[in-house]
Amino acid sequence: MEGENTRADKQGGISRKTLFKAALIATPVPFLIGQAPALARNAAGSGGPLTPTPYCDDGDDPTPEQMEGPYFKPNSPRRAVLPGMGTALTVSGYVFGLACQPLANVLLDFWQADRNGAYDNVTYNFRGHQYTNAQGAFKLTTVVPGLYPGRTRHIHVKAQAPGRPILTTQLYFPGEPRNNTDTLFDPRLLMTVRTVGTGREATFDFVLNVQGVPPTDPPTSPPPGGGTWKVGVTYQAGDQVTYGGASYRCLQGHQSQAGWEPPSVPALWQRA
Repeated sequence: MEGENTRADKQGGISRKTLFKAALIATPVPFLIGQAPALARNAAGSGGPLTPTPYCDDGDDPTPEQMEGPYFKPNSPRRAVLPGMGTALTVSGYVFGLACQPLANVLLDFWQADRNGAYDNVTYNFRGHQYTNAQGAFKLTTVVPGLYPGRTRHIHVKAQAPGRPILTTQLYFPGEPRNNTDTLFDPRLLMTVRTVGTGREATFDFVLNVQGVPPTDPPTSPPPGGGTWKVGVTYQAGDQVTYGGASYRCLQGHQSQAGWEPPSVPALWQRA
């Protein structure tokens, strides 16, 4: 069942996304802890202007599978906040299909160790599931997981689009020394992470093996909330905008899309 989420036969040659990832990793990016693969939303490559959903070439690989591990516990509570002591961490992003169309109502079931590296297999501490919204977005509020013998720092997740097979995988932190010795570590599953105050903010975009055709026409109506932020504008890191009566500073260069309003994407905009 889960095997449908990876491709058995890899196409020859180097895709535009692969080249774009290599270019990003080779270029210093502000605010990052270490380096991470490009977010799917930014994988425009040389394919021209972005469409309302982030553009990817048709050869884009789905997020790779990883083992479930011994600590999965079914029937987690539905919640986006996993309360507990430790360094605060938010993980946000989008879930896309192969054609880079956002996928709504995708089930995301997260579980992880606490700050001491221990899993709770009695109750549901640091376990919870949620669903992507209409724009395919999700946000998890938790703490940075601790280390335990043999593994690098990671977060487990199961992702399932409606009526489709389950993808079981793990998310990793850049710059961790144990990334080099953990036999399960996969650099394609690195999150983009930055330090904010005493906590951390991470972003990751899942790509599921779901076929579909992305929209071709950009939205023409102005976004709600008012202000200087607009759809279809190429913003650079450091740009200032207003939205809904508040000011925001751009953290990563991108072309604005409907659904990426500053309050909705803390990975791209910081309240000024």
